Order: sequence, then C-alpha cells, then structure tokens
Amino acid sequence: MKKTLTALCALALGGMSLSACGSSEEGADDGSITMGFAQVGAESGWRTANTTSIQESAKEAGIDLKFSDAQQKQENQIKSIRSYIQQKVDVIAFSPVVETGWDAVLQEAKRAKIPVVLTDRAVDTEDTSLYVTFIGSDFVEEGEKAGQWLVDNAEASDVDKDGAVNVVELQGTTGSAPALDRKKGFEDVISSDSKIKITASQTGDFTRDGGKQVMEAFLQSTPKIDVVYAHNDDMGLGAIEAIKAAGKKPGTDIKIITVDAVKDGMTALAAGEINFIVECSPLLGEQLMDVAEKVVAGEEVPDLIVTEETTFTPEQAAEALPDRKY
Repeated sequence: MKKTLTALCALALGGMSLSACGSSEEGADDGSITMGFAQVGAESGWRTANTTSIQESAKEAGIDLKFSDAQQKQENQIKSIRSYIQQKVDVIAFSPVVETGWDAVLQEAKRAKIPVVLTDRAVDTEDTSLYVTFIGSDFVEEGEKAGQWLVDNAEASDVDKDGAVNVVELQGTTGSAPALDRKKGFEDVISSDSKIKITASQTGDFTRDGGKQVMEAFLQSTPKIDVVYAHNDDMGLGAIEAIKAAGKKPGTDIKIITVDAVKDGMTALAAGEINFIVECSPLLGEQLMDVAEKVVAGEEVPDLIVTEETTFTPEQAAEALPDRKY
C-alpha cells in the first residue's frame, strides 16, 4: 500500500489535469452527470452495503448511474469500463478486483477524456495520471490495528499457555489491495513479538463459504490454533461455523480478529464469538458522488480521500449495534 499511496500522492502533479477536462460534452450540455460504476461483485455483506450506498447516493444526487457487477473477475470489469467509454459517460468509478493489469483500459479512458475515480481499492501503476483520486481505507493501517490488538493481548490469546501464539490467516482475494495490505500491516506489527507466529495462511476469497472451507482444512492440518486473523468479517463468520463443528468455542478456545464491522460481524463480536474487529466502512457513496460532481465541473479534488474508521471490542459492538447502518 505504501507504494500505491506514494503513487496516489503524485496525482497532485500528474492527475489533476483530468479533473479539468474530463467531462463529456453531453453531460456538460444538460447539466446532468452519467457515471459508469464497475463493482467487484457481491461476495460479502460489506460489498452489498457498499453497492447500496453507491446506488442510493447516486439517486439522491440526481446522477445517472450505470452499474455493473464483475462477479470478482478482472476481465468483466475491464469489459464494463470499455463499455462505459463507448457510451461516453462523464465519469467512471470502480473498485479494482486486483491491483495490477489496468494500464491499457485506463489509457483508453484517458484518451477519451473521461476521468476515473478509484473507490475502496487502489491500483498499482507507474502512471498516476490515469485516475483522478482514490476514495477508501488505508488497508495497511487496518492490518496494523489488528496486529496491535494481538500484540497487546498476546498473553490472553495463548490458549494453551505454552508461551507461543499460533495464528492462522484467512486472506482475501489473491492479488487484491486489501488482501496484500492487511497482511502486510498485520505482519509488520506482530513481528515485534517473537511469541506470535503465523503458522498457516490461505485465501478464503472474502466469502463466508471460503472462510469455512479454509478453516476446516486448518483445523485438520494444524495441531494448535490460538488465533484466527480473517481479512474480513464474512470469512471470520465462516471460520466460526467450522470451529463450532469441530467442537471448539469461538472467541474462547480460538480467538478471532476480523476486519469490516458489518452487522453480522458486530453481532458475533457482541456475543463474544469474535474478539476484535477493525472497521472498514462501505458507505462511500456520498463521498463518491460529491467527487464526481466536482470533477465534472472542472474543480480540483484531493488526490487521496481516506475514510475515518475505528475499532470495536465486544462491549463497544453491543453499544453500536442498535444504530448500525450496515
């Protein structure tokens, strides 16, 4: 993420020119804005809430939203983006399935003078003029928060009290920004405590079924598991199912750390089946529409817009749940 954020910060020099000339003449003539949005998919409760936020915010802002679901396939997103270019939309926004492989299609958008906004996930490219801004979370920081909780609670997490804290990791989609960065941030922080070791790590593809299947395999292959670190709530919830089926008590026999803080995850946290959740807000729609309006109007926008997020313990989750929007 550091490499990506460095590139993002360079937008002030290279990417801002897009914001001044990026709108199509059709949108400028009648005052309306057409946005093409290429969503990753519907792989989790977080993604569903993210989609709802974008669709509702577009409606409230009076923006004509052309929406596509890539079903977690990069080729589908690229096809959608090319379709939006052909339709001459005013602005394109998308949450990249993976970090790499976007230069060609983004060059096509640039040549068509259609500005591109990245939401939730960044891309890895040397040419920062290919997009206007990034709206979303600092995934490295999320991993660091998860790791810091474990460092602070390592003694309590050593279930067998043998002086070692063995962690199994449920990774997100291979090659995606959140999977890469949440892993990096977590590993960087736990490296300060020699007792903590990641003994197994495998992708669950951000899905509940994936988390359950990987956790079932971990329980069979790994003699001692003290902690599960899941890159999102859904995989953590799948792990809970596997842990229960194995006759163990989630949150007690095996500690669980997740990222997202969607309602189902928060409910499990309040019940003590998850021990700690790092928030990653999916409610990016209002910010995205605001940025789209400014870009089409030729206004400059920040090159990096990081959402403010927190963390939750079981007690904090119980307090927050009644007013939780997602």
